[in-house]
Amino acid sequence: MWKWLHQLAKPERLYQLCGQLIPWFAIAGVATLLLGWIWGFGFAPADYQQGNSYRIMYIHVPAAMWSMGVYAAMAVAAFTGLVWQMKMADLAAAAMAPVGAVFAFIALVTGSAWGKPMWGTWWIWDARLTSELVLLFIYMGVIALSNAFDDRRMAGRAAGILILVGVVNLPIIHFSVQWWNTLHQGSSGILQQAIAPSMRTPLRWSILGYLLVFITLTLMRLRNLILFAERHRPWVADVAQGGRNS
Repeated sequence: MWKWLHQLAKPERLYQLCGQLIPWFAIAGVATLLLGWIWGFGFAPADYQQGNSYRIMYIHVPAAMWSMGVYAAMAVAAFTGLVWQMKMADLAAAAMAPVGAVFAFIALVTGSAWGKPMWGTWWIWDARLTSELVLLFIYMGVIALSNAFDDRRMAGRAAGILILVGVVNLPIIHFSVQWWNTLHQGSSGILQQAIAPSMRTPLRWSILGYLLVFITLTLMRLRNLILFAERHRPWVADVAQGGRNS
């Protein structure tokens, strides 16, 4: 286990591994996401209360779930970087942040679009919506700190501290519908047990598709960050030379 982690700590090895994995995750992610969306938008039955407006959940629910899941993964990377001083862990956290921010933004926009027919308003300072908005702001802060210092170690340390402090917002988002009187509907269960199977199955495919797309985009960003951080290393020059000759 430690030997495998040690290999991942080597920039050149991690760069090569990301390149090998990207095509597989990209193909699986696009195929899975299209399956979930085509099934959900085209073939799942209408809801007896919400009609067809519920179908936005195939975009909203996975984005909301993984906006928190991505942040949790960032926290693990940040903790690893701060405790064991692994530069690649800091770069991994920096690579995830924009993807998580996009997921949080999608969750907020689609949540507002869903709330208009359900609640009669585009936005209300509901506990779930407000805490999700705070998550987006934290993501933006992490992105800003990651690019605020020329010293990558300093940038990673500052961003890592903010990430770990911001973890407190995750349980607030998750339990907000239970802790406060909120307009947001309650949880459908970690495995969406409260949703009818004919609607639940495409939702699960969509959730998996978002995860695979997240991994793909993170690996792509991580490769770019590794090249930038190691730009003075001979192996990066060899990569650049190979790209020019291809």
